[in-house]
Amino acid sequence: MKKLALFLLIAIASINISKAQNTNLVFFSEQGERFSVILNGILQNPKPETNVKVTGLNASYYKTKVIFEDAKLGVIDKTVNFNLNSETTFCIKKNNKGEYVIRWQSEVPIAQALPQNNNQTSVTYTTTTPIVNSSSSNIQTTTTTVNSTNNVDPNGASIGMNINDPNNGVNINMNVNANMGNANTTTSTYSSTTTTTTSSNVNNNQVANNNQPVYVLQGYNGPVGCPYPMSESDFNGVKNSISSKSFEDSKLTIAKQVISSNCLLSSQVKEIMMLFSFEDSRLDLAKYAYGYTFDIGNYYKLNDAFKFESSIDELNAYISSKK
Repeated sequence: MKKLALFLLIAIASINISKAQNTNLVFFSEQGERFSVILNGILQNPKPETNVKVTGLNASYYKTKVIFEDAKLGVIDKTVNFNLNSETTFCIKKNNKGEYVIRWQSEVPIAQALPQNNNQTSVTYTTTTPIVNSSSSNIQTTTTTVNSTNNVDPNGASIGMNINDPNNGVNINMNVNANMGNANTTTSTYSSTTTTTTSSNVNNNQVANNNQPVYVLQGYNGPVGCPYPMSESDFNGVKNSISSKSFEDSKLTIAKQVISSNCLLSSQVKEIMMLFSFEDSRLDLAKYAYGYTFDIGNYYKLNDAFKFESSIDELNAYISSKK
């Protein structure tokens, strides 16, 4: 009897776990903008799409970030809530102010969910960095010299050969040139080049995907605000451009133009802030750059750039309103 009761408890628990994990989220853009979805700081679809279904979810809410393929469209931050054992659809659209937002669209029991359509990308919820394909080429050139004794044509000879097998990633070009004269002993040189292309799976932490690169900041495991920060050399050029302006307003205009089309580290945001003399300018920049910062979990480090506690409080209130 005890064994039967234990068996029933295990069966019920298994069913509940199965139901909890049988939950889907669907995101689609109303005007066809391509985007990537980040759930709890983890990128779900490396390649931006217009319609993304995330399956296998096991919680009823997730901190969600939508990053558009076109960086000028900005970034959306929102915590989405939904019922377990269901498929909930959210629409990405512009509100009356012209800002992109995530809006609840519909929700159906998972048993009534429609199958994946041809225009939809389906991914299983992951808590690790996605794997992408990487290809590499190996080029090998071989030269062989052969001595032979033959009766030959004094005019000489030349042979060319090309073998191309795109299915196996092999391309072979071979040229044979015979240096021939009236003598019976000749020397022929054979030169061949073989190109072999192979593909392998590598982690995004090592190789960036061309469509949606993933950057890894050593020692940082917090939330991510944008996919890939600008390089140090590009950033130095930006600082020089901002510093070249004499007026504070001109500096701020250039800084915002650069930030709106790039991704920054929080340390880079702080460096730009220090180029400004006025507290209001630094605060304005810090607010503006929040949606374009990779390691937003380190944003508290910007507090050192302020002279007044009131500025820190205002920035914290602004960040809280975006969560």
